[in-house]
Amino acid sequence: MSPGEFQFLPLRGGFLLVRVVMADVPMTDALGRTALARTTITGNNLEIELASCAANAAEFSISLYHEVLEAAAVAALDPPPAVCELNEAGFEAAARDCHQRLGPASPDSLNQMLAEFGF
Repeated sequence: MSPGEFQFLPLRGGFLLVRVVMADVPMTDALGRTALARTTITGNNLEIELASCAANAAEFSISLYHEVLEAAAVAALDPPPAVCELNEAGFEAAARDCHQRLGPASPDSLNQMLAEFGF
């Protein structure tokens, strides 16, 4: 699985995954905690940056599921009820479940996940 597979990927809900890149430096969140991923949302465009520690296949996949679902929930003008009550732990649990049920993240499985959540 390569980040390049996800460049300019149309996603359900009218989103476009512009790119996925691996971070060259350690990432932190707004509170200064270590972060595994960061997503930039510009309109309906999503850009995901993954920490280099997410380079193993399972963590790469889970992080993609997590970031795509969370970003879609945040960016949607009218998010589906299935995502409205999710918190950070809920997005992580959903991502791990999708990885287990749908397999490693792929363009098709990311869209399938979004469909299952009502996008």
